[in-house]
Amino acid sequence: MDILVIGGGGREHAIIKKLKGCDGVDTVYALPGNAGMEGDAVCVPIGAKDLDGIVAFALEKKIGYAVVAPDDPLVLGAVDRLSDAGVKCFGPNAAAAQIEGSKIFAKNLMKKYGIPTAAYETFDNEAEAEAYLNTVSYPAVIKADGLALGKGVTIAASKEEAVSALRSMMEDKVFGESGSRVVIEEFLTGPEVSVLAFTDGKTIKPMVSSMDHKRAHDGDEGPNTGGMGTVAPNPYYTEEIAERCMQTIFLPTVKAMNSEGRCFKGCLYFGLMLTPDGPKVIEYNCRFGDPETQVVLPLLKSDLFAIMRATTDGTLDRTEVLFSKESACCVIVASEGYPRKYESGFPLTLPADTGRDFTFVAGAKRNEAAELVSAGGRVVGVTSVRPTLSEAIDAAYRRTEQVGLANGYFRRDIGKRALEAKE
Repeated sequence: MDILVIGGGGREHAIIKKLKGCDGVDTVYALPGNAGMEGDAVCVPIGAKDLDGIVAFALEKKIGYAVVAPDDPLVLGAVDRLSDAGVKCFGPNAAAAQIEGSKIFAKNLMKKYGIPTAAYETFDNEAEAEAYLNTVSYPAVIKADGLALGKGVTIAASKEEAVSALRSMMEDKVFGESGSRVVIEEFLTGPEVSVLAFTDGKTIKPMVSSMDHKRAHDGDEGPNTGGMGTVAPNPYYTEEIAERCMQTIFLPTVKAMNSEGRCFKGCLYFGLMLTPDGPKVIEYNCRFGDPETQVVLPLLKSDLFAIMRATTDGTLDRTEVLFSKESACCVIVASEGYPRKYESGFPLTLPADTGRDFTFVAGAKRNEAAELVSAGGRVVGVTSVRPTLSEAIDAAYRRTEQVGLANGYFRRDIGKRALEAKE
């Protein structure tokens, strides 16, 4: 059947590449996609938040299945609209997507159902929030309630930094209405782990763990970004910890959402901190993480399309979900200046896939001469799969050097912490 993938970044490109080889998949359409994925999907210039346009296109093309990948359309109700039109979907409905759409909802859910997370308070009044800052220990974490492209979190080392973050969110509206309410929570310490999981609302099957690198520069310096690279699996995430997370976090979250009348189907992302007191939830996402997807899906051995349909149909308990025992590394090439001010439109050349090496394009377009040029902050994700993590990292960096982008930059220490942990 013909299928539709909504979104246009590196995560969507990774999903599309994996779906292309699945049984039952004919044409893959990407809405809007980007010029760098034209060889893998038919890109159609309909925005991911244009729900009317998406539904009309799906009906016109008789789309058999749709994958809603980004957070914005999920929170806006893209799955609800497509389902109402008779198109089966991968992803949660709007009610369930609130687990990411509102950090306050997520924190209150965890508190109500005893799911381990950082202590916190919530505010919709700036003066009250500032007064509360006199009572907390530092560093402290300030989070915008709503969606903020992965940038709505500040780790404040002092009260002055915390006040500045509050004002930028609540007064200056740097994240729009997403910052009109905030969460102030305790700062947790320990290794961070990302775990994506397939769920049909009853069964939950975690994917291979990964380690993200959020800061812009080497040594975890610079501003937070949407992610500058990832490795999988995460060496800190042992089998013992995985079982503990299953019993204290994963299953309780699925049950809690059901109890709230918000049955979650799709990919549920758990951002975890392995604290001295045990694993705790830093954040939930209602979809595949990016760039985590760019290392997790290349390790998937099972049929992705079959798994996705099982989450929709409620048959995940009878569906195989197997991952390779190998390792993967993804290095992001970004435009100089990202995540702040940057320039686009530079000629872009890319290394070809090899079967064990993949190029996922996050931001590219065609210029007037039909040449491929950069079009965004994060431009390319370069992923390699090898028997060991060290080999995967080396291979990914060799291929990263083959990306041609005049104003491109990338971190040179992706996976360093993971290698140190393994030693």
